[in-house]
Amino acid sequence: MFEQSRSQYNLISVRATSLTSGELFWPEPNSLEFPIPGFDMAGVVISPASRSEFKTGDEVYALTSFSRAGAAREQQIALDAELALKPKSLSWEEAATVPLSALTASQALFVYAGLSALPQDNEKDGEKKRVLVTAASGGVGVWAVQFASRAGAFVVATCGPSNIDFVKELGAHEVLDYTNTNLSQWVQEDDSRRFDIVIDCKGGDTLAEAWTVVKPSGFLNSVAQPAETKKPATGVAEGVRTHWFIVDPDGGQLELVSNLIESGKCKAIVDSIWSLDDWREAFQRLDSGHARGKVVLKVSD
Repeated sequence: MFEQSRSQYNLISVRATSLTSGELFWPEPNSLEFPIPGFDMAGVVISPASRSEFKTGDEVYALTSFSRAGAAREQQIALDAELALKPKSLSWEEAATVPLSALTASQALFVYAGLSALPQDNEKDGEKKRVLVTAASGGVGVWAVQFASRAGAFVVATCGPSNIDFVKELGAHEVLDYTNTNLSQWVQEDDSRRFDIVIDCKGGDTLAEAWTVVKPSGFLNSVAQPAETKKPATGVAEGVRTHWFIVDPDGGQLELVSNLIESGKCKAIVDSIWSLDDWREAFQRLDSGHARGKVVLKVSD
């Protein structure tokens, strides 16, 4: 297939990639015997596609299609539509943390949940839209907090006790320690605490609780698992909407994220950097559930 259509692909020398929980168990494209992880990619164009807007030597980053193998290898291919120029202010490792997580958060908030990027549109009668982000110190959570707060929403976030100050620095107005806060009970204490939008990045029991804290006709978006799989039998407000989606690679949207990074309005968060040889330890760190931001594999210098 690649031989027949290789002129449409840019060939990239990979510098770094970041990992996503569970990806070693995803169906592998093209019947590869061993999975190649890492659908985030930062690197240098070494052979542009025909009529590409990118040129040899361009420093780029991308979320590449899940239909192809990942970027934990020396070279990767990418379409123009997947690529954006790497923010100059970011290292290779920092850049590799951005695409999948930032695009997931952006599409969850602005495409499916209906949050506006314009702060004035997210306020009515002096009241800001309320957004909850669970697992807010993780890969997607850090971007959901940053995007929602910069869009003018009132952001409440959950995380572990060691990350409370960190999540506040990202822009959360209120941070709850998930180890001693039950969201359902917290809202029952004061119904005004309910949310217009909930972005759940944890799944499981947290997702079940998340259903019970959405306003009537509000929106719940889970990026961990389909929300309907954890909908409780009681306690859900009338008309709560939800939508399960797989993030779309989108170089145009990634350019907008780059602008936010370059202007200092958002930042990339690296939890840790590992060599390719230490990929097992990297996944162990990721699967521990305690990573702050993204776990990165350094592929080359």
